[in-house]
Amino acid sequence: MRDTRESRLLLVLLVAVAFALITVDIRGGEDSPVDGARQGAATVFGPMEDGVSAAVDPVGNAVSAIRDSGERHDRLAELEKENAALEAKLGSDDRNRSRLTQLDKMLKLSGAGQYGIKGAQVIAIGAAQGFSWTITIDVGASDGIKRDMTVLNGDGLVGRVTTVGPDTSTVLLANDPDFTVGTRMEAGDELGFASGQGDRPLRVELLNGKAEIKQGDRLVTFGSQADKPFVPGVPVGVVSRVDPSAGDLTRTLYVTPYVSFSKLDIVGVVVEAPKKDPRDTVLPAKPKPTPTPTVTVTVTPSANAPIDGQIQEEQ
Repeated sequence: MRDTRESRLLLVLLVAVAFALITVDIRGGEDSPVDGARQGAATVFGPMEDGVSAAVDPVGNAVSAIRDSGERHDRLAELEKENAALEAKLGSDDRNRSRLTQLDKMLKLSGAGQYGIKGAQVIAIGAAQGFSWTITIDVGASDGIKRDMTVLNGDGLVGRVTTVGPDTSTVLLANDPDFTVGTRMEAGDELGFASGQGDRPLRVELLNGKAEIKQGDRLVTFGSQADKPFVPGVPVGVVSRVDPSAGDLTRTLYVTPYVSFSKLDIVGVVVEAPKKDPRDTVLPAKPKPTPTPTVTVTVTPSANAPIDGQIQEEQ
């Protein structure tokens, strides 16, 4: 159509009619006079729209698939994160179970000895260079900890407190060469002094050079004046070797400690000593000896074996 004055007037007229129809349709609502025309148009153009929709659907499906794929990826990442968190929780639970076991064992030991203890966790370990064996625990002066208090765990003697800060303390371990503790043999009064030797057994000098000691005998702490730095009755270890006395005034023993100093986690500081010496009551139960099986061999003579009389006759 050419751009003439008539065509312009026709375009303006059509636009005016369109606006008029829109206004009438809006005002008419559900009773709009153009509703019939709309339905007719839908009848005519509906199949065409379905065809266009069918043609466009694959593209829409592809977009939807990409969106769903992204959602599935996000869900997978979320599940992987939840799985990692669950594994971490399980690992944490295992560690907590181990700590609960240690704590339960320590409480039983302290209960048997009537020790009042303050539980603590090892948060640092000192360098073992130059035979320096120390640990740092997460309790200090604000928790009632003082210098020269006994430290133990569920197995026995760990060491003694040497330095106290507001919230942490340093413990000198019993296997440090600068560590010395008075000991007493189980079921007897043989006294001695145990000293640390790093990763080797404790060295114990008995005051009685003629004492009858054998491998497997056990020792506990003798205790100190006013129970500092050591309370009595704490298990120390088991005799692993006895040096011949050779007439010496003292006798040397080598003792395997109950405590594994390289695997410390939960410990207890004795803040209240027992009212009386527990003696040997805190020692663990002795393992039952394994019976040695005996084999009895019975010889049954063969039916064809000759008897003495037959042998003599044949001769």
